[in-house]
Amino acid sequence: MVAPKQKTNPGVVITHPNRGKPIVQSTRLIVVLLLLASAGLVLVITIGGWEVLENAAPIEFAYAAIYIGLAFYALRWNRGVLPVASSLAVFLAIFALVSGFSWFDRDKAGFAQAHLSSSLLGTLTFLVIPVQLLLIIFAMRGFSQGWNVELEKPASYAGEH
Repeated sequence: MVAPKQKTNPGVVITHPNRGKPIVQSTRLIVVLLLLASAGLVLVITIGGWEVLENAAPIEFAYAAIYIGLAFYALRWNRGVLPVASSLAVFLAIFALVSGFSWFDRDKAGFAQAHLSSSLLGTLTFLVIPVQLLLIIFAMRGFSQGWNVELEKPASYAGEH
């Protein structure tokens, strides 16, 4: 389905007043960095624990790809990705909390070992949790900042703020 084109009157410029604020720009940057850090952590854990992961790799690669896509859209001021990122962060934090202990349990004799040590993978898995909590906080902060607010101004006033 094609989105309807936005109709504007000739001589009217659409501005986004909230996007120029330093606090809004820093929130967007933090959200993008947290999404990319989350994707990076998931990829390191997935690749580092490849030998011992059981059928979870496709899900983890999908999670990383989705987070990278969300970071791209957040970088383009798409406010709609923020609640999606928050909901995915809740699930990832829960999965990290549940699976983190199992990495430490594998750090004993008799278990197959991964490329990275099990204790390092457990630590990285638990590091995912605060990153996801920060992502939820900053994504909801960005959602409340009104990235999508548009104002129509006559073209003669477009340069003024």
